Amino acid sequence: MKVGFFSPLPPARTGVADYSASLLRALRASGEVELGEGDINLYHLGNNQLHAEIYQRALEKPGVAVLHDAVLQHFFLGSFSEQQYVAEFVYNYGAWSEDQAREMWRRRARSASDPQYFRYPMLKRVAERSLALIVHNPAAVEMVRAHALGAVIHEIPHLLELPSLDGGQKIASLPEKLGIGSGTFLFGVFGHLRESKRLAVVLRAFRRARAAADIALLVAGDFASRDLERSMEPLLGAQGIFRVGYVPERDFWLHAAAVDACINLRYPTAGETSGISIRLMGIGKPVLMSASQESSSFPEATCLRVDAGPAEEDMLVEFMVWLATFPQDARAIGERAAAHIREFHATERVADMYWQVLGACYH
Repeated sequence: MKVGFFSPLPPARTGVADYSASLLRALRASGEVELGEGDINLYHLGNNQLHAEIYQRALEKPGVAVLHDAVLQHFFLGSFSEQQYVAEFVYNYGAWSEDQAREMWRRRARSASDPQYFRYPMLKRVAERSLALIVHNPAAVEMVRAHALGAVIHEIPHLLELPSLDGGQKIASLPEKLGIGSGTFLFGVFGHLRESKRLAVVLRAFRRARAAADIALLVAGDFASRDLERSMEPLLGAQGIFRVGYVPERDFWLHAAAVDACINLRYPTAGETSGISIRLMGIGKPVLMSASQESSSFPEATCLRVDAGPAEEDMLVEFMVWLATFPQDARAIGERAAAHIREFHATERVADMYWQVLGACYH
């Protein structure tokens, strides 16, 4: 059995590309996998235009579809005309929804942060056509089932491929290069900086927490838009905040290893499992994440969950002050996180689960 592999790959600046590169190496250790057509095809789908041709091929030649984002709403908003978008929305939710679809199309400029757009994943067509779907968390399972009761769904943990972090001296010297004192507790925000990352909340919480604890904040990643970046500039200029922009894979791991904790909020959620959370937890860092069904599979003692809503900023402040005041607690959370991730998200285990799904569909 030869597996055909369809996905964005590095140097594309997406989490899906990094994930797929790791998965490809792991799968090839156990069988034949080629980029392009195979006896059974594995399609990696996300919510941006890098996946346009892959999505179309997944419909034309059904195989196993991996939903990295279980909300494809934004993919359609970015690739369809109004007529096509309305037709796809009606296909998913019925003729009664046509007026709503047209209204959502007209107001699409707010789709990155308006929760309404995340309530309509628009998964029906790919869920009905695929031989099986792979998702990474219980929220995505429910989204698929709501669109196609008969779909074959497999929940497979998001994988972690650990790096060889042999740059101990570079890691130790990074805070010093940034001008961060040796006793300062360093938080990090990583990844593509879009509205759902809740960066404004993080920056406001940081300013409040810094009045009560010796902390600093590293913000690493490209902004999704220049408008969002401009709106964040006044907050990013506060003392104790360090901005480094996009960092390539090797430098990402050096920066991740240098922080004491990661803040990785997501709201609204899109049925995705954050590769940033998996990576940081895997190297023993406590992660402050949004409380959601997407993160419900992590044991309680392995992370810190922040409620979305009115209490979000206050909870974040309390957690930040606590971790900085009691760094031994932060290390204990990180150690439990690493043990969990390395057991359940190891590349060999995940690759074996993929092979089982692919083999069942092929036979």
